[in-house]
Amino acid sequence: MGQFGFDRAARRDTLAGMIMDRRDFLKLGAAAAVGTLAGGTPTGGAQPVAAAEVAPLGKQPMIWGNLLHLSVNMWCDWDAPELKGDDSIYRPDLRFDRSLWNDVLKKMQEARMNQVVIDLGDGVKYESHPEIAVKGAWSTTELRGELKRMRSLGLEPIPKLNFSTTHDAWLGKYARCVSTDTYYGVCGDLIAEVIGLFERPRFFHLGMDEEDYGNQKYYEYVVIRQYDAWWRDFLFLVAQVEKGGARPWIWSDYVWHHPELFYQKMPKSVVQSNWYYDATFDPQKPVTKAFQGLEEHGYDQIPTGSNYYNQTNFVALAQACRTNLGSGHLLGFLQTTWKAMLEKHRERHMAAIEQVAQAMQATKAGGG
Repeated sequence: MGQFGFDRAARRDTLAGMIMDRRDFLKLGAAAAVGTLAGGTPTGGAQPVAAAEVAPLGKQPMIWGNLLHLSVNMWCDWDAPELKGDDSIYRPDLRFDRSLWNDVLKKMQEARMNQVVIDLGDGVKYESHPEIAVKGAWSTTELRGELKRMRSLGLEPIPKLNFSTTHDAWLGKYARCVSTDTYYGVCGDLIAEVIGLFERPRFFHLGMDEEDYGNQKYYEYVVIRQYDAWWRDFLFLVAQVEKGGARPWIWSDYVWHHPELFYQKMPKSVVQSNWYYDATFDPQKPVTKAFQGLEEHGYDQIPTGSNYYNQTNFVALAQACRTNLGSGHLLGFLQTTWKAMLEKHRERHMAAIEQVAQAMQATKAGGG
């Protein structure tokens, strides 16, 4: 990406300390390991800063969360004919129905769910980078008001910005600046602002899933980070989150394909969401084995299910994980619909909440 004037040698020298021996990384802690970068962009020459204190988990109740999308500009960057009519195609306007949003939050409260992960994307007019926002995006004042209302309903709001190159259409022109000074600056600005808007949330979901060609084959512009390039950028994002006092959270599919590298370099401070969407739980599948692998290596987990393909996944997933994973690292569960907050998807959203309620009841009855 030399067209952006990025000095590769400077980046390599400045970021060399980020890819550390895992034992040293655990000894120093994720924030300290990238302490020379925490105050600015990777090539900005920032002075070392003290490692931020990550918000402690303490004795928290089991998480029963739901991922909701404010923005759905997370996928294809143009009108690909193969995806005609699909919500995954980028649009310059916010696709969001307030009445459904209100009803979903109310139903979550009634089901005694306790967490909402909000995929913000370009659905907010950020003060640091208002140029990202789509038409109809929420103001920061509106977002703060909604966060306050969620807390009054007993729902803990958690921010999500997916920085995977497969899911960063929301970044607009900056999605074409990956791994440059410009990119680092924008990512750092957004993470800091969102942490402030959410008043230092416990977690910050960074996404980072499906960064490969197969998931971008219909895209107009394809970007894939591999090897140390992925890890350099990922650890920079982790540092920005921990600098703000939140705990990084990601999708865990990287471990499916690169388990040895994952367990060598992935900080234990990062919460893992391995996802599994089949109708029944098959412990012999490579994807499901990742749950046990994460457990054995001591990572905190929030397993994720969905009703995108079927209506029985979430209950089966929750029962299997409550039975087979130790309680010490199982923080809770996350439900996903992967549907926009639009009236045409009302039935899917409501059914997702009912399935979580069923899972809560089933695991309780089973002694979980």
